[in-house]
Amino acid sequence: MDKFINDAIVGNQTVTASFSKKGELLRLFYPQIDYKQFVEQMHVGVKVNDSALVYLHADVNNIYMQSYIENTNILQTEILNTYFDLRVLQTDYVPIKENILVRKFLFKNESDKPLNIDLLVYSKILTNINNDTCGYIKNDTLIQYNHDYSVCLFSKEKFSAYQINGSSNNFMSGVIGGKDYIGLSSDSSVSYNLGEIKPGETVSKCLYILINDNKEKNVLNDLDREIERIRKIDEKDLFEYTEKYWKKFVKEHDKLGIEKSKISDKIKNIYKRSILLFPLLQNKETGGISAGMEIDEYKQKSGRYSYCWTRDAVFITKGLDIVGMYDETTKFYEIFCKKTQSRNGMWEQRFYTDGRLAPAWGYQIDETASVIIGIYDHYLRIKDKSFLKNCLKMCEKATDFLQKYVNDIIEGKNKMQKSYDLWEMYEGTSFYSMAVIFSAFDRMLKIDKIVKPLFEENNRLKVESINKRDKILEELIVKVKDYSLRKFYDDDKKTFVRNTDDRKIDISILGAVTPCEMLKPKERIVLNTIEKINMTLRTYTGGYVRFEEDTYMGGYNPWPIANLWMALYHIEAGDKAQAVENFNFVVKTATTHGFLGEQVDNVKMEANWIIGLAWSHAMFLIVLEKLKGEIF
Repeated sequence: MDKFINDAIVGNQTVTASFSKKGELLRLFYPQIDYKQFVEQMHVGVKVNDSALVYLHADVNNIYMQSYIENTNILQTEILNTYFDLRVLQTDYVPIKENILVRKFLFKNESDKPLNIDLLVYSKILTNINNDTCGYIKNDTLIQYNHDYSVCLFSKEKFSAYQINGSSNNFMSGVIGGKDYIGLSSDSSVSYNLGEIKPGETVSKCLYILINDNKEKNVLNDLDREIERIRKIDEKDLFEYTEKYWKKFVKEHDKLGIEKSKISDKIKNIYKRSILLFPLLQNKETGGISAGMEIDEYKQKSGRYSYCWTRDAVFITKGLDIVGMYDETTKFYEIFCKKTQSRNGMWEQRFYTDGRLAPAWGYQIDETASVIIGIYDHYLRIKDKSFLKNCLKMCEKATDFLQKYVNDIIEGKNKMQKSYDLWEMYEGTSFYSMAVIFSAFDRMLKIDKIVKPLFEENNRLKVESINKRDKILEELIVKVKDYSLRKFYDDDKKTFVRNTDDRKIDISILGAVTPCEMLKPKERIVLNTIEKINMTLRTYTGGYVRFEEDTYMGGYNPWPIANLWMALYHIEAGDKAQAVENFNFVVKTATTHGFLGEQVDNVKMEANWIIGLAWSHAMFLIVLEKLKGEIF
């Protein structure tokens, strides 16, 4: 079954779950956002009187409404079955201090007849030859276990029925059962009889999904005690603590003062959803930040998404800093970046958030350069010289690698491995990459100026080394800019182009102005390029695509990143009215929950593909901070 859209996300930095807009559980990750995903399918339905199963998340008689409890990561889906006049309020959340997903259901009989209700759950866990999953019923718990982990489904009440083998054959009938308590099956089902619900009466049922690390708690004996411990917890206490935690979290991180402003509710919604999303995407141990929650496990349309690209993460950390998540940003640079840097000073394409190398197909030079930029920009927020000193060696190694890359390119030796551009489609030398290197060298000079006095008394050799490097960088900055102006200017178009091979117009050309500051926003060549961008990349809806003939995901769809990049350019150029227009395009295409997508469906004007892309949310915050005086 294709599950390409995550409409909603809940979690607690250890357990993360995503849902469809109809409340279906799509994915369940533990112990980090990008690894490991357990759920292939989880269907929840009810048998009403003598009916077949009424599937809660896909029935023609169901009407759906979904929302988060305000300022929280607690999701509520209301389902009204018009055939039986049965209203269901489904609440999904992950408690802050427990490795469980809580799924609470309130059933209200709005008919004039009694309804006898059975609640059924079908659970199919991901499995393969190296991760064989087995079903096991023990103490009214469905334990679906493999070598490393167990997914445990239970309630405080007993099962009325269960089926280990062959569940898919008869689950939809609403009648399950079998003799086996354990079996070689990755899918099983359980049932709870809720009894007769009288007209106007409400009955509740709470399910718990626990993910167990089998190295820590043995399936045979230790797991029983853990489940019994959870059963004894008052769910109301879990809910209230989780609600209070997230509301306090939002309040503490409203550094722009949005909550009490007169800004539109939709902007507020995106702003607060950004604050609530970031901690769900960050590895609490390393600081690694996932680009987004996975949507394409089988790589049917992409190379997958739930990894940490250092370049993306640098943009994201700017967003973290804007909402006061300074420690989280520091952790990314001091732990994750140090852990993932290669001995030669570069960073590979992408990583798991725990710092292990992820599947990749090449490197992107701007990822290495971006880290230096991000470190300096974070310093400007926290003003902590010890942070720069802690990251100095890492920056020096990165600078050494960038120097070798630049010399290889400018001198035409071409001995080094070619780099991909930031869209990972073109392999070669790109304008954006050179602009980011220019900015990295500039930031390195500024870092050296700050840290050099820290060594002057006790380490003269270090000071001499810094002085020597700075002299080289000052010369290289001039060379990089001169090379870029010559190499990427198209005489026929009278504009810059993204590379010298396809010579296309690309939104990333704006990077030379912002954030890299290699060019001024009102230089004639830049103004010509902006005019060309408007002629070639702007769609009839007012949204911008990434580059000419962008066919990724089968369509000429705008990207929020592209619109927000245009907004940043116009802010630098002093045209804040135009920046607001670019910004508002992104605002009006956000989801009802406040999530921004990777793309926007240019026909439906809806967020598309990756819902909750961290880079999009970070760019939103960067623009919002700069437009603060214009829109609120």
